[in-house]
Amino acid sequence: MATQHNYTLELEWKGNIGQGTSTYAGYSRDHLIRIAGKPDLICTADPTFLGDATKHNPEDLFLAALSACHMLTYLALCARARINVLTYTDSAEGSLLLTPDGGGHFTEVLLKPSVVVAEEAMLKKARHFHGEVHKYCFIARSVNFPVRCEASVKVS
Repeated sequence: MATQHNYTLELEWKGNIGQGTSTYAGYSRDHLIRIAGKPDLICTADPTFLGDATKHNPEDLFLAALSACHMLTYLALCARARINVLTYTDSAEGSLLLTPDGGGHFTEVLLKPSVVVAEEAMLKKARHFHGEVHKYCFIARSVNFPVRCEASVKVS
């Protein structure tokens, strides 16, 4: 039986610096994301679109969501299979294509997790699970472009 989970947030644009959006360059892209019971996220646009490079932007958060969902799903698969993961890091990369019509879209994401497991006997299955994650990762299953994974798994 399917179970639905719903998520809510509040977003507030903080960028009216005097004239609203009367000109493209005349407003700030700063905005605040509030999720009940969690720290606020201070965000902006990518610097390409006149945002502040010191703040998170939607593209950063999108890539982070894919990376984090892969990790959390992978760790769950390993824990259920009694594979003891000791460390996990990722260096994720995403490619955004801007189109002549003013639009754009992500064309791919590459995840490069580096994992350390406790025992040699766990290596084969631990490596295999990186290929299984996309069957279960909610975020990766929700996108219409490839999410590739080049994982490194070794023993401590």
